[in-house]
Amino acid sequence: MSEKGSGKGRLVADRRTSGRKPAAARKSATKKTPRKRSSKTARNPLARVILWVWSSFWRLIWVVTSRLALVAALVLAVLVGGVYVTLPDYAKLTDGRAQGSVTLYDRDGRVFAWRGDQFGGAVTADSVSPYLKNAVLATEDKRFYSHFGLSPRGIASAVRINLREGRGPLSGHGGSTITQQTAKLLCLGVEYDPEVWDTEAAYISDCRRSSLSRKAKEAIYALAMELKYSKDEILSIYLNRAYMGAGAFGAEAAAQRYFAKPASALNPSEAAIIAGLLTAPSSLAPTNDLDRSHARAATVLRLMEEQGFLTDTQAATARAQPATLSEAAERRTGGYFADWVMDTLPPFADIGSRQDVSIRTTLDPRLQRAAEGAMQEIFNTKVKAGSKAQAAIVIMSADGAVRAMVGGRKTGVSGVFNRATQARRQTGSAFKPFIYATALELGYSPYDTVVDEPFCMNIPGSGEWCPKNYTRNFSGRVTLIDALKRSLNIPAIKISEQVGRDLVARVATDFGIDSTLVDTPSLALGVSEASLLEMTGAFAGILNGGSSVAPYGVDNLTIKGDDEPLIGRRGGVGERVIREDAARELVFMLEKVVSEGTGTRARLPDREAAGKTGTSNEQRDAWFVGFTADYVAGVWMGYDDNTPLSGVTGGGLPAEIWHEAMVRAHQGLPPRPLPMIVPDRPVAEPAPQPVQRQQQQPQRRQQQRDPVAGFVDQLLRDIFGN
Repeated sequence: MSEKGSGKGRLVADRRTSGRKPAAARKSATKKTPRKRSSKTARNPLARVILWVWSSFWRLIWVVTSRLALVAALVLAVLVGGVYVTLPDYAKLTDGRAQGSVTLYDRDGRVFAWRGDQFGGAVTADSVSPYLKNAVLATEDKRFYSHFGLSPRGIASAVRINLREGRGPLSGHGGSTITQQTAKLLCLGVEYDPEVWDTEAAYISDCRRSSLSRKAKEAIYALAMELKYSKDEILSIYLNRAYMGAGAFGAEAAAQRYFAKPASALNPSEAAIIAGLLTAPSSLAPTNDLDRSHARAATVLRLMEEQGFLTDTQAATARAQPATLSEAAERRTGGYFADWVMDTLPPFADIGSRQDVSIRTTLDPRLQRAAEGAMQEIFNTKVKAGSKAQAAIVIMSADGAVRAMVGGRKTGVSGVFNRATQARRQTGSAFKPFIYATALELGYSPYDTVVDEPFCMNIPGSGEWCPKNYTRNFSGRVTLIDALKRSLNIPAIKISEQVGRDLVARVATDFGIDSTLVDTPSLALGVSEASLLEMTGAFAGILNGGSSVAPYGVDNLTIKGDDEPLIGRRGGVGERVIREDAARELVFMLEKVVSEGTGTRARLPDREAAGKTGTSNEQRDAWFVGFTADYVAGVWMGYDDNTPLSGVTGGGLPAEIWHEAMVRAHQGLPPRPLPMIVPDRPVAEPAPQPVQRQQQQPQRRQQQRDPVAGFVDQLLRDIFGN
């Protein structure tokens, strides 16, 4: 039974605390007790001081650095902002040439040369071939689309390479991004000022220099460009302004210059050639060294493959099929001719005018190849190895239109000394046709005679002068035909003095010899100087019937975008110098030089030719100038330093070069007779009588004015002699 009220409580378990202490106990237990310092530090005041100084130093460094960084950021922002507001619109930055361009076309309308700064037109990063865009990125700046205008990693790598190779940190590899390179191409916004720089070349050199301060300015300019323009706009400026060799500025000009196609149509191998030019445009230009250009292109293709711009198949195909130059770029003909044409342009039409000019010229590429081939053939087969002798060739039409020009032994070059136009040398016996032209004009007959004999003259101020023939022999009485074809000196001097050397000088000058001719009896021996172009032009006047010609190479000149010619033909046939009959008789005499006289090595196998040999004093110069019914050609040979030629006369190697050139030039042309008059032989040998200039000259001048009187006079002379 139960016991109620027994006083015992319920059988309930005590409240579990899970081992937790009472709240008061817990509060007391969780109170932190100060952590005791290590016994060493607590006992060592010096250690406490060092620890305080060290922590204070780093706090100071952090404060100073953060403040300086903030100040530097603010200064940089101000500098970048200052440049930013000066940057022009993107459209104004595509064409950055210092001068205009000249494109030269041959007589058939094909491009054969370029001069000045070529700019084919503005392109964009999207309009060029994607292969070209990717090739430029692969070689110049593979992180272009991810950086902010500068590449610290690229700069550090370039400095490391430069130091390892023994150069200064900023010499050699620059580590520049495309943005920085574009900033340099823009000359950091500084325009050319003639009062600051003597020449534009000095200005450009200053823009390209490397120094620490220049690099800093370049970086600021690059940052401003990144804020102002998009990435594609910066790349487009770069593609338009970069120099790519051979006078080409920009991708479009380079594509047209080397491959005759737009930049949008470039294939991988062609794009690799152009992108490879950016490191060294002059030395890597394919027109300068195609093998070296191909080697650089192979490197570009490898980089494109490694960076995923080309598949393995595309890269292999491009390497197996390297780019080939266009026909115009491959030929590289007419360099001397192009240089001469550029020298003849008026100031308002040359490259200094900053205009783009197109010139239609008189150059015949077939004849140019003939002249170059003749030069190479003779020097390779007839001139001893190691000889420093030079030669020049000019071929022109009878109206003075220059069809071919070679200014030295080395062909396919430009910007070098042109011996056809710039060298003025003694003409020697090549001058004698102008003596006989004067005599024929005054009424002499080719069959008139003169005595070849020992001869002396007393020259006031110089004493006695006794000239000799080249052979040191004398032939007695000879006709003018024989005197010319055998190049006899004594008869030439006598005739020159009889007709008047002043008249001889005038005839030569009127025919185009633009030199100051000496007023001494030695004029007849060709001691005066002339250029090969002048001499060839003078002989063209003989071929065309006695009228002077001004050699010319320009048919018309137009400014790009304007079809109306700014300049027409600059040269051609001028005023009459001698009568047409006199010129035709002189052609007959010059034909005898080639067929029977000193110029037989120039004789052509299938057509008539006429010309004159010439050898100057001490054999320093050798000439042959002559013509067919179709073309006039002149050849000069000698040393640049006036060293005498060894065993070479005008009738030797120059005549052989002339022969070789004219055989090639006339291939495929039907033979045509020379425009000459064959004079009648006199009925009887005229009695030897001296020609009196004072008595004959007025009569013969009257004959020039009165053809009937001339005919009567000639008839009487044929019957009764001189």
